[in-house]
Formats: sequence, C-alpha cells, structure tokens
Amino acid sequence: MSRKKKWLNDYARYAGIGFQLAGILLLFVFLGIKADSYLGTHKPYFTLLGGLVGAFAGIYLMIKQIKS
Repeated sequence: MSRKKKWLNDYARYAGIGFQLAGILLLFVFLGIKADSYLGTHKPYFTLLGGLVGAFAGIYLMIKQIKS
C-alpha cells in the first residue's frame, strides 16, 4: 500500500470516529432536551445528564475503535 493511500485511509477512519462522537453527543443532548421539555423541569437537568452520558459513551466507543 502506498504511503499516500495509507494516510488517506487513516484520515478517513479518524474523521469517521470524530463524526460518530459528535453524533452520539448530539443525540443524547437532544434526548435530554426532550425529557426536560416533557417533564417540565425549570433547569436543564436532563440536558446536562444527556450531555455527560453522551460524552462518556462517545469517548468509550472512540477508544474501543482506536484500539482495534
């Protein structure tokens, strides 16, 4: 495999991991916003919880994919 092709494959792999991390984080924040709206909370408790859970889940999956 040429050096340029390997570089492009690595770039695509890590860019995909970054988009996956962002997508998971946004999904959990969105779900937190919906939960706050549905339950009528005055402070964004579920939004913050969703952000934290999404960040940890995304980082966990990122580390898992980088190791393999």
